[in-house]
Amino acid sequence: MKEPTEATLYRVENGAAWITLNRPERRNALSAILLSEVHEHLTCAGGDPDARAVVITGSGTAFCSGADLKSPPGSLIQGRNSIPYADVLVQMQQCEKPVIAAVNGFAFAGGIGLVAAADIAISVDEAVFSFSEVRLGLVPAVIATVALPKLGEHHAMKLFLTGERFTGSEAKEFGLIHRTVVKDDLEAAVQSEVDQIKLGGPNAVSACKRLVRVLPTWDRTQALDRAAAWSHQMFKTEEGLEGMAAFREKRKPSWVK
Repeated sequence: MKEPTEATLYRVENGAAWITLNRPERRNALSAILLSEVHEHLTCAGGDPDARAVVITGSGTAFCSGADLKSPPGSLIQGRNSIPYADVLVQMQQCEKPVIAAVNGFAFAGGIGLVAAADIAISVDEAVFSFSEVRLGLVPAVIATVALPKLGEHHAMKLFLTGERFTGSEAKEFGLIHRTVVKDDLEAAVQSEVDQIKLGGPNAVSACKRLVRVLPTWDRTQALDRAAAWSHQMFKTEEGLEGMAAFREKRKPSWVK
């Protein structure tokens, strides 16, 4: 287990690596230090065999309020010796393990980007969301790359143009999150998702994540052939053979402890 750091906390527990944004006095605003630590933790979790999933959450009453406006302008995008915000979003999507956003409170601007970049998102009922950039004379350009595919043009247009706040139940309706729970049930709900992930073969879970990410980028005339080849390849892997053998023998596969 890593020691707590200034801007984040990190622990591995029950099959999940938990990354907690830990600047409650600033509503977990994105600073260069925080982003660098999240990047480091994602790298660490990706190589940890005890972590089958990665969870990102916040401390206090906020998940993440977006960019720290007390930081120098542009520092989160191109700060020297720091990790750009966009790189963290890419890292979340390219991480071989599922990334779960446990939205414990306010998620504004860049905070919504972390939610949208996650593979699974669960929110407390009282969470409040907002693409607040327009009210600061800004535009959610980087965030749109991960949020637009989930919201679609219809919802994104209204939410981007107005910057209005919306609830967890509305975020679910818009396709931004998967489910809402009462605050006291958030960690248990996340653990339930992790437990479901642990039932799948680690390599198969990783492959499913890649499939969902890359299939929309394939040429439609080649997609079926490429998908069939990928499926055929998985049947021949050690993990695939073990899974099918376990099914025939009516036992648990080796990766289920």
